[in-house]
Amino acid sequence: MDSSRLRTPDGVALAAGLGTLLLYTAWAYPPVTLALNAASATMFAVSLWAGAVLLGRGRAIGFALLALGMGWFAEQMGSSRGWFFGHYSYTEVLGVTLGDVPVVIPMMWFALTLLGYVMASLILWRQPVLAAPGWITGGLTAWLAAMIVTAFDLGADPYFVFVLEAWIMEKKDGGWFGETLQGFVGWMLVGFAIVCLFQWRARPQQPLRSDRAVPRAALVPLALYASGLVFQVVWGHPIEVRAIACFAMGIPLFAASVAWVQWSQHGLAVRS
Repeated sequence: MDSSRLRTPDGVALAAGLGTLLLYTAWAYPPVTLALNAASATMFAVSLWAGAVLLGRGRAIGFALLALGMGWFAEQMGSSRGWFFGHYSYTEVLGVTLGDVPVVIPMMWFALTLLGYVMASLILWRQPVLAAPGWITGGLTAWLAAMIVTAFDLGADPYFVFVLEAWIMEKKDGGWFGETLQGFVGWMLVGFAIVCLFQWRARPQQPLRSDRAVPRAALVPLALYASGLVFQVVWGHPIEVRAIACFAMGIPLFAASVAWVQWSQHGLAVRS
């Protein structure tokens, strides 16, 4: 086994540095802001670890940098020019910003697109990484990953708008509980682009199956998605999104979980 794939000092340093800076700068904000920043830093760190185990350290860091950059650009253009998601402006709820965009938002783009990629690969190909993707297989994986990410956003956006008031939409009734339908088009486009570019540039390989960390790492995206599902079902607002989340997020989570069991128990992944 190439154990170097499992040693991730650069990734740990990147996650620790971003998390420490984030929490330090958010310390002067209200407790809810500190809690949101802590949760985002944790999601980023565990996603980076999982990505390093499944993809290799260099590919995981590349994925993170790609998602951070593209996620920030899309949100900056959205908040300043109305591109992708419609016109909106962030409040101080999410803490420190880079330009108009809270730092936690690009970090969430990485965590969500990584879990979307892993879940889509499990559902479509019965393995957490699509090795040597072609145009068709890579495109299908990216499209399903974007749908999985957007399914999360169906319930998350109304909560952030109505309950947390993390951002203010210029158009108050955009067709989806205070959000614009255009926003979901933006989530699909940006999520699809991030996963497509990652596959094109990184040429992912299947993870080694001879280390216990590999199936655990593949389980991390499922656990993160499941935690989001539970949160939306219990605390989603308005109440209609609780039922929506149960099916919109529950169906892909169920399918990916069954595929993970098949892959981990029967060794469907092949050594790279």
